[in-house]
Amino acid sequence: MFKTIALAVDGSDHAHRAVPVAAELAKLGGGKVIVLHVREHDRARGQAWELETEDEANAVVKRTLDEIKKSGATGEGDVIRALHGTVAQALVESARDHKADTLVVGSRGLSDMAGMVLGSVAHKVIHLSHVPVIVAR
Repeated sequence: MFKTIALAVDGSDHAHRAVPVAAELAKLGGGKVIVLHVREHDRARGQAWELETEDEANAVVKRTLDEIKKSGATGEGDVIRALHGTVAQALVESARDHKADTLVVGSRGLSDMAGMVLGSVAHKVIHLSHVPVIVAR
């Protein structure tokens, strides 16, 4: 059974659909959910710039944790800072660091158009992950 469930969230409706899946897995296995949110930054002209504020990132995690706890599961959150375009790798590495048994992701995130052209984060996570990946639709 899965004891530590990593849940990737980005604030999108698709990611929100993954929340009850992760919570139910945690309850069934007597485990916990680790809410992972990647706060991206990019570089331009030698300077780093943030794609979202720290407060925005923390709010996404807090809302998700509130929902998980309301469902009767336990959880904790982690905001990860990563270079734009490396979200999937950051999620997989963080899941490994948290010793997750599985990783739960939404079928699409905020970058639907980029996902259609370049490959979605969920698709990349499936290929990079060292543990089973559950894709919620």
